[in-house]
Formats: sequence, structure tokens, C-alpha cells
Amino acid sequence: MSNITDLSLNELVDNVKSKKISSKEITNAYVERSKKSNKLNTYIEQTFDSAIKNSEKFDKSPNLEKKLPGIPFAVKDLFCTKGIKTTASSKILENFIPTYESTITQNLWDAGAILLGKLNCDEFAMGSSNETSYFGNVISPISDNLVPGGSSGGSASALAAKLTPATIGTDTGGSIRQPASFTGTVGLKPTYGSCSRYGIVAFASSLDQAGPMTRNVKDCSLLLEVMSSFDHKDSTSVDFKRPNYCLDLNKNIKGKKIGIPKEYRVDGMPKEIDKLWEKGKEYLKDCGAEIVDISLPHTNYALPTYYIVAPAEASSNLARYDGVKYGLRADGENLIDMYEKTRSQGFGEEVKRRIMIGTYVLSSGYYDAYYLKAQKVRKLIKNDFDDVFKKVDAILTPSTPSSAFKVGEKSNDPVSMYLNDIFTVPVNLAGLPGISIPAGLDKNNYPLGLQIIGKPFDEQNILNIAYSMEEKINFKLNIKDWWIK
Repeated sequence: MSNITDLSLNELVDNVKSKKISSKEITNAYVERSKKSNKLNTYIEQTFDSAIKNSEKFDKSPNLEKKLPGIPFAVKDLFCTKGIKTTASSKILENFIPTYESTITQNLWDAGAILLGKLNCDEFAMGSSNETSYFGNVISPISDNLVPGGSSGGSASALAAKLTPATIGTDTGGSIRQPASFTGTVGLKPTYGSCSRYGIVAFASSLDQAGPMTRNVKDCSLLLEVMSSFDHKDSTSVDFKRPNYCLDLNKNIKGKKIGIPKEYRVDGMPKEIDKLWEKGKEYLKDCGAEIVDISLPHTNYALPTYYIVAPAEASSNLARYDGVKYGLRADGENLIDMYEKTRSQGFGEEVKRRIMIGTYVLSSGYYDAYYLKAQKVRKLIKNDFDDVFKKVDAILTPSTPSSAFKVGEKSNDPVSMYLNDIFTVPVNLAGLPGISIPAGLDKNNYPLGLQIIGKPFDEQNILNIAYSMEEKINFKLNIKDWWIK
């Protein structure tokens, strides 16, 4: 048998159900590998001892009907875990221990999964490189000087380095798909309302959505099955009949119409990204799909719209961190002084920047000029997609405008950093599902991804398209374990 950590999520599940491998054997394998991964800085909180105990408990009375029977998982530290530290990678929540469980993680544990630990991310999910974390930047296992992307960079790095068989992230403007592209993994941002936001530390409430991050499309479909559920505790949760995404997965996409938006050919985009996109179109044609040229005319306004709406919502959501009820409290001469010092000491520079932007665009005299106008443009962007989806079944674009960049390369240039989200942000603004799959390598052998965008709640369709493309692409992620100490 292959090394346990080389097996896919579905293979691990099958092996547990056929009693070829025990939960403890799997958990031990991931724990031992994770213990050697300090150079990557993926973990914020490790729960290795309890994971092994829980695997032993599972093996004593295994419930093999569960979808993730005894499978260990490390998860992004934005999901509240009852009794286990949840920091959102921020100093202000450095010692916060929730008294409740997020719905998404509860769904995992109900399906039989076991927690390995909490994974590093950009502070409050604000960033595209995992360099804004209070606990230090995460390193990509691809190379010792590369960022893994963000904000779910710890999740992507841990997944690519085989520290967890699969993981979960959150995507506000591309924070699952961009790091998936950078690390040669699969990342799905579901339709807004498909997965509960209850118990996820909020960044921008109308944009945030949890999603699966896996090594292949079949694993992604299985994890989405577990994650997606209607939740009365989340007012934005949508009650619809969830398909059996994994069971219904198939490669027959003959006759599907796939749109190619001309607006995604941006100035300065590397030729290798354009070449990859052309290859993607050929793969789809080989699978029997039809390529259709389309236009999404308001695409150019997506990024500025996002960087008004998201900071506005962030400034409102983060107002709760004032040193009164929970989190960091700095000493002050009076209440206002305590507020100011707590927030000044507790938040990092990127979070402060976005709070300032958000407060400004919501302030008296500027609300109509910025925030209200941005919401109107957001509606136009959604209308573009609605019109196009009358003609096509899905849309194919690059996932990112480049491969992974070096640590520190863009940290002093916020605008350059924000441009990393140029292909992913429109999907969040419109509330659509989007998946990034690894599709090739650049001249430095760094992974590149392609994105498939679907109609609302049409995850099965984009999973099927990704599944058929995955077979044609036959991408292999060969990482040398340089980081093992």
C-alpha cells in the first residue's frame, strides 16, 4: 500500500470502511508528518494528542456509515471550535476560546471527522498572501521563498504538504481559489447561502462563504456534501435540496456550453496564463463541450466595488472588538482611551487599513458617493452573469493573473496585492459558485489554476466539468519535502 498520507480523502474513507486501515493509523501518520512541518508555519493550534485519543475511541466502536469515518482534519482558524482556541490569526483574539461550535465544523465531526488542529490564515481573512497573520507568514511547500496565497494560505499549504487529507477554508474575494491555484490543489467557493456562516469569524457578511479544499475534484465533491446544509442559526442560509455531489459526479459534459469572457484578458497578464487558458478550452472541446465567446461588461469595476463593499462590512463587523466583552483589553485612563489602545494594539496594519477605508465610505457625506454607488455596480455585475447564463452552462477563466510570488514581494504595495483577486472577486459579488483546479506549471514549475464559474446552486455542474477536465489535464503535484526537519 502507498504511504498513508499519499492517499486521497476518498481512498482513506474506502480503506477505513473496508477495515484495511484504522483511524489511529491515519491520524498517527498525519500527526507525525505535521510535527515535522514547523518551517511552513501552518499550525496555530495543535490538537494532536486529543486527535489520537479520538481515533482510538473511533476504532473501538467504528461507525462505518459515516461519510468521513475517523478521518483527521486540520481546519482554518476562522472556524469557531468549542473549547479550542480560535484566533482568526489576530492578536486581539490571541486567547479567545469559543463556547460554541461553528456549523461547518460540527458537520465534519458529525460525519466522523477528527480535529488535528487550527491552521494559520491572514488576519481576519484580510489578505492575499498569508503575510498579515499575527503568528507570522505561512510558507508554501512548493518553495521556501513563496507565499501560499491567502487568506486560506495555511489551509492550502497544509493540504499541499500532506499535513491533512483535506481541509476547509473561507472565501470572501478569492481566499479559497487563489491559494488553491498557487499550491496546485482544488478549491471550491460554493454559492452564497449554500454553507452556513454560523460560527465563522466574520469579515464581510454578504461575501463570506466557507468551502472545501482538497487534492482532487472527487474529494471536493465529498467534502461539499458534508459541509453544505441548511442552518436555522444563519439567516443567510438557503433551504434547497442538496444533491449527492460525490455520488452524482460524472465526466459526461458533452453539449455543455462554456463561456469565455473577453474582459478577463487583462493588460500585462503573462503569456503562460493566456496559453493555459487556451489549453483549457481545448480540454473542454475534447470532452465534447462547446466554447462560446461572451462579454461581462462590468468586470473592470468588480475590484474597486469589492474594495468598497468588503471594508465597509468589515468596519461594521470588527466594531465588536473593543476590549469589553472578549479578546484583548489594553489598559486605558478611561473608556475611550481603553477602546483606542485595545484596537490599536490588537489589530494589524492591513486590518486597520480596511477598517479605515470602510469607516470612511460609510461616513456621513460619503455613503452615497461610495458605498451606495458600489452596491449599484454590484447589482450590474450580477446582472451581467444572469444574462450570460441564459446562453451558457458555465464560464472558464484563469484563477489568478500569475503564479505564486515571493514572500515580501508585494507586502508594501497594497494595490498590487489586491490585484491578485481580479479574476475571483466578481464571483463573490454575484454570489456564484466557482472552483479552481490545477491546470499546469509556469516556467519556474510553480502551479497555475483554471477557474470554472457556475450558475447559483449549480455546484454539481461545475464539479462535473472540473472532473472531466482534471482527467484530461492529468496534473501531478511533485513536491520535494525540503521543509521536513
